[in-house]
Amino acid sequence: MTIQKTAGIHHITAFARNPQENVDFYAGVLGLRLVKKTINFDAPEVYHLYFGDKAGSPGTIITFFPHPDSRKGRIGGGQVGVTTYAVPAGALAFWEERLAGFGIPLRQASRFGERYLQFDDNEGLRLELVEREAGANSEWEFGGIPADKAIKGFGGAILFSANAKRTAAVLEQVLGMTRVGEEDGYTRFRASGEIGNIVDVPTADMPWGAPGAGTIHHIAWRAADFEQHVQWQREVSEAGFQPTEVIDRQYFNAIYFRESGGILFEIATDPPGFANDEPAESLGGKLMLPSWYEPHRAQIEANLLPIEVRELIPQALRADPDSV
Repeated sequence: MTIQKTAGIHHITAFARNPQENVDFYAGVLGLRLVKKTINFDAPEVYHLYFGDKAGSPGTIITFFPHPDSRKGRIGGGQVGVTTYAVPAGALAFWEERLAGFGIPLRQASRFGERYLQFDDNEGLRLELVEREAGANSEWEFGGIPADKAIKGFGGAILFSANAKRTAAVLEQVLGMTRVGEEDGYTRFRASGEIGNIVDVPTADMPWGAPGAGTIHHIAWRAADFEQHVQWQREVSEAGFQPTEVIDRQYFNAIYFRESGGILFEIATDPPGFANDEPAESLGGKLMLPSWYEPHRAQIEANLLPIEVRELIPQALRADPDSV
């Protein structure tokens, strides 16, 4: 049987608390575009916010369920441990200065011959930046971040598995990724895409984490189209897992299953995309609701904290406005 091959990560979804602080970090500090402002379809009192490149392309999207009453989570086994973003070659020095200007503590790391700049978001979610030649530069410029320095999309992720060998088997035998090497306690896997295509798994099993703000809820992998998506649902079942029914998420179709290392995996279709219900030029500007929630719009909006995308200025530039 021919194994289907994912192009890589479609999106990553996390928990957060304060929605405005979430917008400030991912749009204001990291310069991503808020491409969709909607709600958790299963809990309409909670936002579902999507940040990515100009178009919300697969491989660029990080999404959040921000709720002020969320408990603090603990990063560990059964989760994505670190989310990796790719920036253009030569851009790390810019980001080191920018993040330091916002008072964000930075850490240096290296894996497989690459240098990483690691830091935490405002909730404690672990992030890192790496320079990569592959993948087109961003066309979205915001907050003083030029396109030749802006985040392209995901570089990949580090998966914290409670059973590393079995997670590795799923990546290879179900998702069709290629094992490319093992080094310093990590195994590296590569998918066929140019972004979101590098996944590292610690070879040691990780102690279990706990869900909550500052942790990842799930990672989604790309299916090229609806036909391939249904085929993947069948193959996941044949591999011994229990995938959900196909769920219409308005901007992609989704199936979910929990892999053997405890991580919740989703497979999501590239189409139809985020311009499915609003013009591409105004993505993220309005609270978008699925049709079945539209009759309750006034009540839903009244229950959500107001948010806005704001340009933020690093402390160094606030102190020296002539340097802008």
